[in-house]
Amino acid sequence: MSAPPFWLIPALGVLIGVALPLYAWRARGRQYAMFTGVVVLISFPMAVVLAVRLEALLGAWVGWLFVYAFVAAGIHAMRLVNAKLRQRIYRYAISLPGMTLQALGAMSLPYFVVMLPIRGVLWWTGANEALDTLRWLDLLPVAVIAASLFSSLTLRRETVRFSLGGEGPAQFERMPLERHRRSVPPLTARPLRIVQITDPHLGPWQPIHRLSRRLEELLAHDPDLVLLTGDFLTMEGNGTPGCLTEALEPLKRIEGRCFACFGNHDHEAPDEVRQAMRANGIRLLVDDATVTETAVGPVQIVGADFHREDRQEKLGALFDAHPRIDDHLRLLLLHDPGHFRDLTVGEADLTLSGHTHGGQVGLVSFGLDWTVLSRSRWPDHGLFGHGPSRLYVHRGTGFYGFPLRVGVPGEASLMELVLPTR
Repeated sequence: MSAPPFWLIPALGVLIGVALPLYAWRARGRQYAMFTGVVVLISFPMAVVLAVRLEALLGAWVGWLFVYAFVAAGIHAMRLVNAKLRQRIYRYAISLPGMTLQALGAMSLPYFVVMLPIRGVLWWTGANEALDTLRWLDLLPVAVIAASLFSSLTLRRETVRFSLGGEGPAQFERMPLERHRRSVPPLTARPLRIVQITDPHLGPWQPIHRLSRRLEELLAHDPDLVLLTGDFLTMEGNGTPGCLTEALEPLKRIEGRCFACFGNHDHEAPDEVRQAMRANGIRLLVDDATVTETAVGPVQIVGADFHREDRQEKLGALFDAHPRIDDHLRLLLLHDPGHFRDLTVGEADLTLSGHTHGGQVGLVSFGLDWTVLSRSRWPDHGLFGHGPSRLYVHRGTGFYGFPLRVGVPGEASLMELVLPTR
């Protein structure tokens, strides 16, 4: 097989990289053009460099593979001007390879930045054998993206168990919990069983049938409550009326046990989200609250809207309007776990959040809690406490955009809450 002309891949990168933002500006406006430009700037330059280097390393077939991926990425981005969910053949032939190229380019950027001074020193000192050996490290971004695809497309099925009540830590910190992936030890007292759905991001990587199937699997646990904590759609989902209604249809048969709040992306298509909840008997709580009976007693559920500004004041107003009810477990649905710090300690027994996608990049797949967000203001995943208050951050059911979950798989868990004796 002869290689593509040496100029073809760089020319494709430049042509698509320049044409896409201009087309996006003309077809959809300045904001989408800026979004497209950022994606192009992050992903395309290093994708071109990686394509040229891997073609020289592995052969002509790699060059043609990148040519195809660049064309797919260009078509995918252009079709996002009229964003909607596409048929399976289009997703597999265009959207998935195009978005994988974007992910590969984005992941290659830090790699080449780190390697540039090392290669520069070796070139300056004439260490050609070392330079030749280092060429094989160019496969590292490919290996990372392969691992990312695996993490992004798989959900870890587990039972998560922890207790509520007690004093808890004096300062906000991570707390231990039980995660069982196979056999689950029995409990002496009946727990409250919760299934949380967060960040499903209905789109090319999470089509309607896949989300519905995952819901069916979770409903097999016969949960007392199903709590949905926001970010249900992507650009493609926003542009496909009725898709979320269809995807959430399995929840219709347990009407009265499902409650939801808004996430940040839900403000892009609020009517679509409201219609999907209404059609499937899901109570949407947008700065609202309700009480429901469960097998372990009454539960007060408060649902907070997503606010970018004046969060503390708005959350305070929400709790003033819906004060705690005696002898009721009090749950708060709060999409962004970073807002947990804006709560008064003890305001809710348990806050359920998502938003962070579990930290996105980390060592969770290896049984360690560390992620790139571990030292940030955002609690990344798992259980946290401050005084009697608990926060559980779900790793998410999906992801937005191209697949960059690295070592942080999504979550499909049954949560068992061990309640204090009243």
